[in-house]
Amino acid sequence: MNSSSRHRRLTTAALTALAVAAIATACGSGGTGSNAADSGTYTIWDPYPQFDKSSAWAKLLDDCGTEAGVKIKRTAFDTSDLSNKALLAAQQDNSADVLIVDNPVVSTLAEAGVLTTTDDNKLDTSKVDPNLLAAGQSDGKTYGTPIGANTLALYYNKDVLKEAGVDIASVKEWQSLTAALEKVKKAGKKGITFSAIGTEEGSFQFLPWLWGSGARLTELDSAEAVSALSLWKGWLDKGYAPNSVINNTQTTSWQEFASGDYAFAENGTWQLANAEKAGFDYGVLPIPGAEGGNAAAPTGGEFVTIPVQGDTGRYAISQKLVACLTSTENLYDTDTTLSYVAPTGEVQDKQVAANAELKPWVDAVKAAKGRTSDDLGTEYPKISEQMWKAVQSALSGSNSPKDALTAAQSAVK
Repeated sequence: MNSSSRHRRLTTAALTALAVAAIATACGSGGTGSNAADSGTYTIWDPYPQFDKSSAWAKLLDDCGTEAGVKIKRTAFDTSDLSNKALLAAQQDNSADVLIVDNPVVSTLAEAGVLTTTDDNKLDTSKVDPNLLAAGQSDGKTYGTPIGANTLALYYNKDVLKEAGVDIASVKEWQSLTAALEKVKKAGKKGITFSAIGTEEGSFQFLPWLWGSGARLTELDSAEAVSALSLWKGWLDKGYAPNSVINNTQTTSWQEFASGDYAFAENGTWQLANAEKAGFDYGVLPIPGAEGGNAAAPTGGEFVTIPVQGDTGRYAISQKLVACLTSTENLYDTDTTLSYVAPTGEVQDKQVAANAELKPWVDAVKAAKGRTSDDLGTEYPKISEQMWKAVQSALSGSNSPKDALTAAQSAVK
């Protein structure tokens, strides 16, 4: 079957799922996928291979299955493999009952007709913060619900800043941040490290500065976007940031900060455990916007979705499983395990009450934005690639920030 006819078939199934549910139930387990061969077993695919059968995560899946009266067959994939496996399974009408995927992938699967909408499957997303839910929305429809979110902020070394005479409370926007970096350099220390590598990691780290300038992904050559890239280029030229950022991943950037010589590092919630082991007193500051306030940083984290099934009678149990996985009680435990900020205000408050150091991360997540938001959908990867190429070009000195971004915008068009 060619892709266009497959798209029509899957989309039709998604839109009519609940209308034909009664007929499918009356027909018994007559679906074509392997899921239908055993109506008492439901499959869940997730991107958490680090959690084995003995983990709290695996136990939660089993407990939610027991609560729904079914057995769970769980398969864990590397994040990079999961979307391809999901597309192939959909072509074979053999999708998992519940699919947990990285949030930028949701729009790709939705456009391919792989996922049901929340209107179809009746998932309740009313408690989810709208800015986080937007990462799973396309053309006015919502596909699934976030299990949690991570994002970027600025870690800072309190000892380095004290030695340089910098009061962190004075860092409110780009000008004061740059002034702090100048003081740090004069004190003989290093300023800021980040990842500007020519991959999605580089785009991910540049986005808070792009959005913090007031720029949009649809206009990479705007004056605001140029100001963001010029900020980074200026830091390199003045020695406030090392040339190594051009090749830094988020991991190698963190290793630089963990040396204890840097005042600031742009990195994510996933480094919290490493920060505790760093051996120096640190703090966390939401990335400031150009003129103040918190810049929107990109959201990481996964969405729990319900794929289209040939046997639509399975949706009712799938919905129960997702509701269980994303309940207030279970979200708290799961997001603590994953080092995520919860997607609902109720659970965020519970997290901060248990650990006050999460407050700046909750603030950052509240200001965060999905990479595919603004209805970019599957256009985002194309834009991102040109953006990271522009960053590389400007920071290496091959082009000015303006010329690099002008070329990027032309390539996107």
